[in-house]
Amino acid sequence: MKVVILCGGQGTRLREETEVRPKPMVEIGGRPILWHIMKLYAHHGFAEFVLCLGYKGYIIKDFFLNYEARMKDVTVRLGSREVKFHNGHDEDGWSITLAETGESAMTGARLHRVRRYLDSGPFCLTYGDGLGDVNITDLIRFHRSHGKLATVTGVRPPGRFGELELDGRKVSAFAEKPQVTSGFINGGFFVFEREFLDRYLEDRDDLTLEGEPLQRLAADGQLMVWEHDGFWQPMDTYREWKTLEGLWETGRAPWKVWD
Repeated sequence: MKVVILCGGQGTRLREETEVRPKPMVEIGGRPILWHIMKLYAHHGFAEFVLCLGYKGYIIKDFFLNYEARMKDVTVRLGSREVKFHNGHDEDGWSITLAETGESAMTGARLHRVRRYLDSGPFCLTYGDGLGDVNITDLIRFHRSHGKLATVTGVRPPGRFGELELDGRKVSAFAEKPQVTSGFINGGFFVFEREFLDRYLEDRDDLTLEGEPLQRLAADGQLMVWEHDGFWQPMDTYREWKTLEGLWETGRAPWKVWD
């Protein structure tokens, strides 16, 4: 099963970092957030990736084209083309297709444009800017159990402000940035059947996956939700990036399920 990752957006709300690189390449603990997402999927046995490139996609290409040199010790014989790589890394065996899907294309158009790289069976899809301790194995098991065309992971959005519990004018409890306790939102981490591409997508730049395609899919009774009550955090703002960076640096990153 292949994993499609949407990597083409401009990340305008994180402009401090995305002026010079695409948002999936913003680093957490010295590695791009994209790498962290891929490590999560690989931990569950899925290591064939299709990356939908757009804004500054050449930076993502450069990262993976030079991955061996970045991650391994290297001996270079000057005056010749001889390069010898030493030792290995945990990502040996990953297969990564780097697909240009347009500078200004929206998410639905990007997915449509990588269809030729997808097989006849189901595939995973997620965004290149969100992390969670999502159990991909259980997600796919749930998808296969219901027989519909698609599954979306529903998450509870993390609270952005401290929550006050009041007794009249007295604060009876204070919760620092609590998780919202009612209602789910789209957390990414989708599973789709190949038929979804043929029936619900078309090739036009303004086609947003979260708009007409998923709305029609839901209206047709073909979209199921897998509820994830664990950790989930998008990286839309500088503050959210610093939150993720802090979790990694202190050894408390819930999404790091690999060894």
